[in-house]
Amino acid sequence: MGDLIDKYRETMVNEGRTKAATLDMLKREIGRTKLASLSAVVLRDFIDRRLEAGAGGVTISADLSFLSAVLKWGRHSRQLDINDRLALEARASLKHRGLKTRGTERDREPSAAELQKLFSYWTGNKRQTIPMVTLCRFALATGMRQGEICRLVVEDLDRSRRTIVIRDRKDPKNKVGNHQMVPLLPDAWAIIQEVLTERESGFLFPYAESSVSAAFTRACTKLEIVNLRFHDLRHKATAEFFRMGLGIPQVALLTGHKTWAMLRRYTAIQPEDVHNAIKKSASPDQADQKGDDRGEATTTGS
Repeated sequence: MGDLIDKYRETMVNEGRTKAATLDMLKREIGRTKLASLSAVVLRDFIDRRLEAGAGGVTISADLSFLSAVLKWGRHSRQLDINDRLALEARASLKHRGLKTRGTERDREPSAAELQKLFSYWTGNKRQTIPMVTLCRFALATGMRQGEICRLVVEDLDRSRRTIVIRDRKDPKNKVGNHQMVPLLPDAWAIIQEVLTERESGFLFPYAESSVSAAFTRACTKLEIVNLRFHDLRHKATAEFFRMGLGIPQVALLTGHKTWAMLRRYTAIQPEDVHNAIKKSASPDQADQKGDDRGEATTTGS
């Protein structure tokens, strides 16, 4: 099994930190198992060990998903005589153990007061070298992920169309080479204009993703803002796009989500938002027309 994992990794262009760590763990745990001996019992014991080590159902489910990818590759790319459904069946067995295999959907949004506290903190901190206020405002205006923002380059800007290309945008099936052109809404374009006065090429925001994350976390800790992450700005931005009246296809283009099921978990639309949207859609002219129609109906009836 360890040899198969190694061969599988040789085909990967960019496996990512999470996948790399999981494959390392799988190699440690079941790497010595002969492919001919791999069975449901072997995976049962693997799950038992993971539970004893403190892993939860969501984590173990992810472990088995990565293992499934390795087995499928071995069967279909290397033509090995192995059961590529073993990991999927083991994953399905988790619910019979009473384990939750899906994490709780996160719906945290920063409040206006929390954002103001953060912006004031960074503005008044002379030691703050990363323009966190600008980065956060840009995240709120675009719905982009932290890493996507830090990878944007001036050369990918189209000034006439007010668009920019997000390279290697996250995708469940294919991240590498998944380039996407997205529109820059007025607030985002205004920030871009300010940045262009300082640089004409290269990264728009030349800061390490890890440094941005650390600066955000430090500020939240200092200000005692609980359970808030930079990624939560993406939640707020996505919900605001819907509140602006944009439809699912337009919001999906901005955020990069492929399906409504993927997009829905980032929304925080409230019942009052639906009422407000209906009020906005009823223009004064339409209201006047309805009034005239009612008047005509009354006159006809009399």
